Amino acid sequence: MHTNPHAYIIAEAGVNHNGNLDMAMQLVNVAADAGANAVKFQTFKAEKLVSMAAQKADYQKKLTESSESQLEMLRKLELDDEKHRTLIEHCYQKNIQFLSTPFDLESLDFLVDKCNLSRLKLPSGEITNAPLLLKAAQSSKPIILSTGMSTLGEIETALGVLAFGYTHSDNNIIPSIKAFEQAFCSEEGQAALAEKVVLLHCTTEYPVTINEVNLRVLETMRNAFNLPVGYSDHTLGITIPIAAIALGAVVIEKHFTLDRSLSGPDHKASLEPDELKLMVQSIRQVEEALGSSRKVPTLSEYKNKPIARKSLVTTQKIKKGEPFTLKNLTAKRPGEGISPLYFWEWLGRLADRDYKQDEMVGI
Repeated sequence: MHTNPHAYIIAEAGVNHNGNLDMAMQLVNVAADAGANAVKFQTFKAEKLVSMAAQKADYQKKLTESSESQLEMLRKLELDDEKHRTLIEHCYQKNIQFLSTPFDLESLDFLVDKCNLSRLKLPSGEITNAPLLLKAAQSSKPIILSTGMSTLGEIETALGVLAFGYTHSDNNIIPSIKAFEQAFCSEEGQAALAEKVVLLHCTTEYPVTINEVNLRVLETMRNAFNLPVGYSDHTLGITIPIAAIALGAVVIEKHFTLDRSLSGPDHKASLEPDELKLMVQSIRQVEEALGSSRKVPTLSEYKNKPIARKSLVTTQKIKKGEPFTLKNLTAKRPGEGISPLYFWEWLGRLADRDYKQDEMVGI
């Protein structure tokens, strides 16, 4: 992923299937048709994710039944093991990668051992969940880690856990804050992180307002940790993820839905199918436009040089032996003669022949 010149685009289906397998299958179709690299769902056991006392986020309260708890809401959005297997097979048929975010240890084991995912995506809310981070890294899978709600210090701590997990697959050394710090600082730990981890900048709000996006954080994280960075977008529209590409994002994650008017917590802040396709197309165009950092004329520009540039040209008739002056010499198109860069060298020089008005000199 790190050497691919094209960003890895994750179409985030999340829970926008509303617990319905047919809707989930349609979301796979939409993501594949849009040209995304992967379609991502969420894998969790509601009882293991939230307690009965857990409150819903403000945006969830607005978009779901106010009387139900977060636990009740999430129960409706679970995908069981068989649905996962069906979706994985469907993704294979549609030539798009299946990804899913684990929110508990049991779900992580299922994705690693039963689904054999090629990489793991860990969400912002789990960045302090050291047991989950550790077990994810001990799987040796590449990890995409979202960093919403985090400080640089919290990100470093999480990376320490991952570094420890990647470099200590055995259980001989007991995990601890000190062990995590040592793993992060070690050459072996840094090499593992460089090989395996991508950090995603993210603002955890749905939808997020433009003034809280702070895309410059991409550069901050890249410089702070010397790791590839990407962007998980919760804004409305497609402008911001496209801008993230111009700032060097190597992964883009964006929620999408079949229909924004559907009931559920995430539909309102998601792209509809045509918008997802336009985002992918726009990202690919920006990537191509970024091109090379070498400032030299392109092949197509060479033919335009003589048309757009100018040459030294007479403003009036000049007889042989007369000097070139400010009055009888100027610069005009085309650029097939003497460059105006030599204008002052020609002033005072004697004409080597008779010139008509508007004639290039020196030819």
